[in-house]
Amino acid sequence: MSDFDVLCRVLEEMDPDTYNDLLVRKSARVVRDLSGFTRDGADAVTLFADFILCAVALDGRLAEEEYVLAKPILDTILESDASYEDALEFFDGAGLGDPEGYKDTMDAVADLLGEVSPDLKDDIVMVCMLVCAVDGSISERERAWIRQLIE
Repeated sequence: MSDFDVLCRVLEEMDPDTYNDLLVRKSARVVRDLSGFTRDGADAVTLFADFILCAVALDGRLAEEEYVLAKPILDTILESDASYEDALEFFDGAGLGDPEGYKDTMDAVADLLGEVSPDLKDDIVMVCMLVCAVDGSISERERAWIRQLIE
């Protein structure tokens, strides 16, 4: 088993308190560091929100755990208190169930990783892994995309 597979397993089995702490710390650092990379902080937050939604969509479905994680973003986008059903409707309507529906955003994230510091890249990849692990499993499709980000 590779180190990558071991890390995936650790994240999949992480207790909720540790998971939440790590996700909050890494996310805050990513947004802070992206703010220095983009024209303004709003660009960084928008980029981070797009990134989170794409990571949620990697396996082509919206699990309830992923909905809870993405709810603040969805509430902002939908300008309402989005229910799980609202989120599923948005997910399907936005093409997030089909990888081609968000390919341009994913390509932009991959391009960005080539321009940022190694530490920021590591943090972005870790946030992606945490988002993918929120439902207790990092699928093979998610693992393949994460490997591409790492390379």
